Amino acid sequence: MSHTPGYGAPEPQPGTLPGHASGPGAYQGEDGYARAAAAGVAPPATGVPPAEEKATNTSLGNLVGDVAADLSTLMRQELELAKAELRETGSRVGKGAGMYGGAGVAGHFVLLFLSLALWWALGFYLVGLGWSAVIVAVIWGIIAAVLAMRAKKELEAAKGLPRTTESVKKIPESLKPSEEPR
Repeated sequence: MSHTPGYGAPEPQPGTLPGHASGPGAYQGEDGYARAAAAGVAPPATGVPPAEEKATNTSLGNLVGDVAADLSTLMRQELELAKAELRETGSRVGKGAGMYGGAGVAGHFVLLFLSLALWWALGFYLVGLGWSAVIVAVIWGIIAAVLAMRAKKELEAAKGLPRTTESVKKIPESLKPSEEPR
């Protein structure tokens, strides 16, 4: 496949592609340092940290664009984390609410049928119908308390958004919205 000059990519210039290197300052490619060392040319040793070198070689607009892109990525990641934590918390709250509902329904049916049987048995054989009703009510009160305590424990295990809260605390104050009106 041939390339017609003037259409598409510009023509390569000598010294700008690998294999056309014409001196120590020429393009060295992706493995430039390794090839420069193999050719006996020392790679540039400026001693400047990479961040500082990037700041001096990149325009302010590009740096601001990089910061905006990083902030956008951070916000998307925080939103995804919050969604995941809300799903987990919602699941726990649903389980707890289901347990409360189940405790209510089970308590109602059990109280209805077994209480009648127990009330009649105690009243007929031991203490009379009045006192047997009190005894049955206390027994089912204890059962309801145990079920309610288990449901409360399940709901307390739902901690909300702990990881999101921690990571939002790490956002610098200058990026948080100000309290004063504009």
